[in-house]
Amino acid sequence: MRYLLTEEQKMIVEICRKIVEDRIIPVRAEFDEKRIFPTDIIKEIGKSDLFRLFVPEKYGGMGTGIFEVCLATEELSRGDLSVATSYAASGLGFIPIILMGSEEQKEKYLPQLASGEKLAAFGLTEADAGSDVSAIRTTAVKDGDFYILNGTKQWITNGGEADIYTIFAKTDPEKGARGVSALIVEKGTNGFEFGKKEDKLGIRASTTRELIFNNCKIPKENLISREGMGFVIVMRTFDQSRPAVGAQGVGVAQAALEEALNYSKIRTQFGTSISSFQAIQHMLADMATSVEAARSLVYYTAKVIDSGEKDVSRLSAMSKLFASDMAMKVTVDAVQILGGYGFMKDYPVEKMMRDAKITQIYEGTNQIQRNIIALDLIKKGFN
Repeated sequence: MRYLLTEEQKMIVEICRKIVEDRIIPVRAEFDEKRIFPTDIIKEIGKSDLFRLFVPEKYGGMGTGIFEVCLATEELSRGDLSVATSYAASGLGFIPIILMGSEEQKEKYLPQLASGEKLAAFGLTEADAGSDVSAIRTTAVKDGDFYILNGTKQWITNGGEADIYTIFAKTDPEKGARGVSALIVEKGTNGFEFGKKEDKLGIRASTTRELIFNNCKIPKENLISREGMGFVIVMRTFDQSRPAVGAQGVGVAQAALEEALNYSKIRTQFGTSISSFQAIQHMLADMATSVEAARSLVYYTAKVIDSGEKDVSRLSAMSKLFASDMAMKVTVDAVQILGGYGFMKDYPVEKMMRDAKITQIYEGTNQIQRNIIALDLIKKGFN
């Protein structure tokens, strides 16, 4: 398909494809099996200036937009969703600084993040607070020139690998969601430790850990925006980041479709390739159509965001919802087409199916996306 990409955008795609072919595909099965964080690959992504896609030129970025981030994320996801998740999660961690950080915070942190020298992470989820931001229990109590941070964050992507963390905590517990604030916390700060590396169903090479804060002193200048703005920062960040989750879904589904198509041409039954069977043809047709429909929605959403439109919550949720549900179905169908081989680790589609599941869960479950879409629709109609 043609999406009228500029020469710069085509170059981004080609760079990512080369990384996928040369660096990711040869090791993805081993990294998945042994839960190896792809440190060298992430460094290669940094050297290729792909982290700069998130960041304005003023702070060492390329001044591109969410559309370019989605292009890169999609292509990396075709190789391995673990790598793409580690890449996108770093962007998720520093988008709050881009959106609402002070000039001093931007100048201090963004150049290091844009170069890939340092990774970021986003610390919101807790054991009893995922979709419900108001339920978080981590607290940040003002004490002179510092905030004293106490609590834990659970299932944090890039936990322990990242150097810079955007952490959401209650500065005023009495106000619920309106009492949540965002703080920048650096790895190595006294009182900041990490829990065990989680053993997951999918994206096993992407590190997920608990973050533990025990009387962790954070300078007051690390507060993003002002006290009580945490919920707003979360929502604005997700509006920007959810299309990239959609792009992950498109990428992993595209890879699964390609595997299924290629297999259908070489697998013979009853004296002919299974690609000649109408049942398989219809599955492939539905898979390809679904991938293209999701890709179109993700790209459109990214371009609307890049145009400067502010009211994008519904569209952003739709792109994440549709593309991730599509990815789950397409990867399951790919396993079905490969039959017994699809169920074996010798073939990559079983991994793609396991990986795809997370896109329906993180950055807001798809049930939450449906809530966002429906409530916005009821409130505003189709205008």
